[in-house]
Amino acid sequence: MLIDSHAHIDGPEFEADREQVIQRARDAGVSAILNVGTGDPHSGVLERAVELAESNPDIYAAVGTHPHDARLFDERAEERICKLATDSRKVIAWGEIGLDFHYDNSPREVQIDVFQWQLRLARELSLPVIIHTREAETETAEILKSHWGGSNLPGIMHCFSGSADLAEKAIELGFSISFSGIVTFKKADELRAVAKQVPLNRLLIETDCPYLTPIPFRGKRNEPAYVVEVARCLAELRGVELAEMAKITTNNFAKMFKLELG
Repeated sequence: MLIDSHAHIDGPEFEADREQVIQRARDAGVSAILNVGTGDPHSGVLERAVELAESNPDIYAAVGTHPHDARLFDERAEERICKLATDSRKVIAWGEIGLDFHYDNSPREVQIDVFQWQLRLARELSLPVIIHTREAETETAEILKSHWGGSNLPGIMHCFSGSADLAEKAIELGFSISFSGIVTFKKADELRAVAKQVPLNRLLIETDCPYLTPIPFRGKRNEPAYVVEVARCLAELRGVELAEMAKITTNNFAKMFKLELG
């Protein structure tokens, strides 16, 4: 039993074969998928993500505004996301939110303000958060400590590619560390070193599909069935059987979100 803790299968990349993709994931042993809505919060993309979850018993949803789109977040977006989060039992997290100083698709000061704003809203709704951070480790750690510390709510550092220091600080704040196909890449030795140190009870796996396809499927569109390759890599790093790593990461996900899976 495997969990893909971060996917984007509601998007146009899967329009032609979405049902087959979902079935292939089931056939590969993926018992649940957390589908994360992203894009302009006013465009209907978040509703689309929730609708997919509502129509599939093994798919859950997260809603929030990605740092790329922080410039579009306002009171209307807040109202829209809060309504989705409270109206649907399939919405189990707020995200992905955070900082992306690599692309700077939204001004950095706006990203920071909106990140803090959404953390406050997630706390008010008692929802775990899913964090995206790229080239903004110091700022991310400081904001999480100030605005999430003491919340007694969990969270996920999604698609982790950062330093051991960031992982340690996040773990201290109650976060789990989710690894994607990046951990399988040939040049990812530093990331694999971090993955070897994360406590087993804080490990999660994801695809972030359609992006970051793991070896041996590089060059193809990523999909939830391929999360097994992330689990296989982590199992080898930690010296456990694949079935044990699958069990560990599935249990971690179920415990975080208080779900009964099977």
